[in-house]
Order: sequence, then C-alpha cells, then structure tokens
Amino acid sequence: MTQSSDLGPEDRKIITLARSARARNGVPEGAAVRDETGRTYVAGTVALDSLKLSALQTAVAMAVASGAQSLEAAAVVSEADAASDEDRAAVRDLGGAGTPVLLAGPDGELKVSVTAG
Repeated sequence: MTQSSDLGPEDRKIITLARSARARNGVPEGAAVRDETGRTYVAGTVALDSLKLSALQTAVAMAVASGAQSLEAAAVVSEADAASDEDRAAVRDLGGAGTPVLLAGPDGELKVSVTAG
C-alpha cells in the first residue's frame, strides 16, 4: 500500500479534487481522473431514476467525451474500503490495466492504491 506522503503532487491533486467534488455536491463519492495530457476531469456520483453511475465512472465518461485517449491515474474519495470492479473496469478501458486507482477516505487520506487491471 502507498502512503499519502509517498504520492506525487499530481496524485495528491486528483485526490483533493475528488474530495472537493464529494463535499461540494453532497454525494457519496467524488472522483477525478488525469488524462495523458495532464488534464483532469472531476465528477460526483450520478443517481437519477434512469441513470446510475459511480463518481469514477462519471469522471471516465467525461474524459472520453472530452477526447481523452488514455488515463495516467484515477482517484476516488469514498467511505468504501475498495474500488469496485466496475470502477476499475472503466479506468482499465481507457487507461489500461496498469493505470493506478487511488482510493481515499472522506478526510483525503489514502486507503489503498491498486491498478485498474
């Protein structure tokens, strides 16, 4: 497991962005992804009657819709103890199996870092 202090500034940034999205929107999860050019995409959970997406799935969809070709990293802020298989699959589809997925708690402290693979 990677400690928060071991993260580079760009990874800490996407955790901060994900945490802010969660707090600002009052949703269960916030997420952020960084594409191959360094652009970031930030999202919260989508919970409509006709559409349900996790925050990370939404952030990946925003990256795709904006023309991203790949992902460098993804972060999700949640009460959960693990990144879901569906979230990891969405990151893997765009970023590949080796893309890091950072899971932090609501306080922004890193719980676990895994790959999308």
